[in-house]
Amino acid sequence: MDDFVFGPLATSNRRLDHARQRRQGVQHQHRIAPRAPQAGDSPVVTVTVGCEQAITAVFCHLTLPNQPTQTVALQPVRTEWDLLNWQYQQIWQGQLPPQPTGTLVRYTIAAQPRLGEPILADDGAVFSYYVGSPDPPDWAAGAIVYQIFPDRFYPGNGRSWNPTTHLSDIHGGTLRGIIEQLDYVADMGFNTIWLNPFFPDHTHHGYHASDYLSVNPRLGTLADVVELVDQAHQRGIRLLLDFVANHWGSQHPTFQAARADRHSPYHDWYKWEQWPDRYATFFGVADLPELNVDNPAVRDHLFQVVGFWLGDVGFDGLRLDYALGPSHDFWTELRAVVKQIKPDAWIFGEAVQTPEAQLTYIGRFDGCLDFLLAQALRDTFAAGRMSLTAFDAFLHQHETYFPTTFSRPSFLDNHDMNRFLWLAGNDTQKLKLAALCQFTLSGSPIVYNGTEVGVSQRRGIRDEGSHGMEESRQPMRWGTEQNADLRDYFRWLIGLRREGGKVWSNGRLQTHHLNEANQTYAYSRSHNNIAFAVAFNLSDATQTIPLAPNQTITLPPRQGTVKQLS
Repeated sequence: MDDFVFGPLATSNRRLDHARQRRQGVQHQHRIAPRAPQAGDSPVVTVTVGCEQAITAVFCHLTLPNQPTQTVALQPVRTEWDLLNWQYQQIWQGQLPPQPTGTLVRYTIAAQPRLGEPILADDGAVFSYYVGSPDPPDWAAGAIVYQIFPDRFYPGNGRSWNPTTHLSDIHGGTLRGIIEQLDYVADMGFNTIWLNPFFPDHTHHGYHASDYLSVNPRLGTLADVVELVDQAHQRGIRLLLDFVANHWGSQHPTFQAARADRHSPYHDWYKWEQWPDRYATFFGVADLPELNVDNPAVRDHLFQVVGFWLGDVGFDGLRLDYALGPSHDFWTELRAVVKQIKPDAWIFGEAVQTPEAQLTYIGRFDGCLDFLLAQALRDTFAAGRMSLTAFDAFLHQHETYFPTTFSRPSFLDNHDMNRFLWLAGNDTQKLKLAALCQFTLSGSPIVYNGTEVGVSQRRGIRDEGSHGMEESRQPMRWGTEQNADLRDYFRWLIGLRREGGKVWSNGRLQTHHLNEANQTYAYSRSHNNIAFAVAFNLSDATQTIPLAPNQTITLPPRQGTVKQLS
């Protein structure tokens, strides 16, 4: 079966082109150490220069609030050979002055060639950082997240699903339906909800919004959202807002005004190639014009939106859609705004990029959705494309690479990719094995509504006759339609996660057993003298697995388990 994971580096050619471009010209790429400076730090900036002409000097120009521009000269520290571009490149570094907590520091970098005008780093990007702690709120490590897709969750008010002929039709889920099922969410053990968009929009999914300060009437009212937040909080459940800063729907009044009049104050809210019909869009979708988030008026509006939902309504954090679109400087300022409104808000981004690129968001986000782990879990447990040996190596390297304070919310599937269960040939045992692994790794687990009760799909996203991403957006099952065994298994996993606490989120990972021939695998996680072993049998035969000296466990075919070691 063909799998589909959304992202810009899906092919080898794209990755090669990306690597070459990152080493050409004058490149800073947000390389600063420490990545998120705190009060008293004197951060070091690094610049790579790969030019055909000699560079005689590199300068960093700092802009601080209510102060004149400061210039810091960088120094060449070494010369390297760039194999990809077949040329020399020079590394320059410089140290910036320390700043007090709460300072928003902006800077540009320019390289001076022997002849000609200065060359700006990263095509003239404005770099920035916010002085303060980059750590996520304490509650984020213990978050167990339930992703709710409003139109496909529950109709509510005694209604049934709408009659439909296509997966993109409106199925009839509502905010009232979510409120009515909060007891189900709480009974499962989830303590956080990521709510997909609920703004006015003609689509079923909400990502073509025309107003970020109101609610789609077919889903409910603002009063319903306020009640949902309040009722969730009463059950100990936090709410995450799905926030899209990169684009919105073409029916947004500001875009309509900008297309109607090029002298409109909203004209510069967008990126025009040729007014009024050619403009920057989200992946070529004409109905999704990109916002010029570096326009102060656009920023003010988006920050007002964030302030309303976090400060006035009471959402507890943000899931940032397509985080790769807006500039890092926008996200730096957004963090400053969010932390002033709600210091314990949890902010994580959808950044389908390399681990190195994800780390550039430290000090902007609390972390990023773990797409790399999702791909490894799907390849290992669903599709069988990744060996246990390779998976084990990946896990150790993955957990070592990222700082422990960088949130990596994990998931098996979501609304933009094939359901895990479909990819696994609708084999619930494979889903259970993957979920057991997900829930015993460090990242806060996310479950897409329906995954826990056996929702699958009819066709793959790329299959002939497919409805595309809508294939993975089948409506939630309720009552006797739910796979009760699977549901109970997920309830057990959630209880295990909550009871184990820091053993799972902060515990040391150690491999105890790996037998490729027998398709058996076991690792442990330990924290403060408490250790649990997690064992997997991926084979079609009963297997005995050694866990520790004089300890073994026998597992039936395609099953896993957890055993406390100390």
